[in-house]
Amino acid sequence: MARVAGRNAVFAWFVGVVSAAVVVTLLVLAFPLFPAATQWIAQAGGAQPTGEPAPAASGAASDGPRTCRDLYNEASWAGLRWTDGAELAESTDPPVSTAEELVEALEPAVVVTCRWTSDEGEISTTVATVPTDAGAVAAAALPAKKYTCGDADGRVRCTRTDGDLIETIEAGGDRWVSTSQRAWHPAGYADGVAEAVWPAAG
Repeated sequence: MARVAGRNAVFAWFVGVVSAAVVVTLLVLAFPLFPAATQWIAQAGGAQPTGEPAPAASGAASDGPRTCRDLYNEASWAGLRWTDGAELAESTDPPVSTAEELVEALEPAVVVTCRWTSDEGEISTTVATVPTDAGAVAAAALPAKKYTCGDADGRVRCTRTDGDLIETIEAGGDRWVSTSQRAWHPAGYADGVAEAVWPAAG
């Protein structure tokens, strides 16, 4: 059987074009997956994902909690989340406190405010940085507002109860924590938060 001149060359050229088109199509389809794959490989190798800072070493003053989740151990977190109707709003809102004059005077630089609402009631906790004499200022000013102040592992803790409202203000070093619990009073709440903010004393 006679062979037609040029047929093999044309066929090979056609197959080459189709193959190249298939490869280009696959590359286009796979391109969106490249960032995720790169991030997965980096995490698997122990590297931090691009754009996210590496965690600071434990113990430094700047290592305090930065998010609401940082404030609670596993048991506390589960207890709060599983309370009927529980919802959490995270923000940098000013502290919720009846000690308004003290808050205005100290001007706490809010790191995070965690506002919990549920069928039980409300809890608002603020972590902030303050001048290092904030504890002394609080201890001098808050008793006039019916707070009881005392030493708590080298920090100043002031508490006030008014009906179903319990308020706690705690200051040590350059850190401040204030909590307002209205009707909802999880056991050991203030102590657990303090252990997260001042871990060396926990």
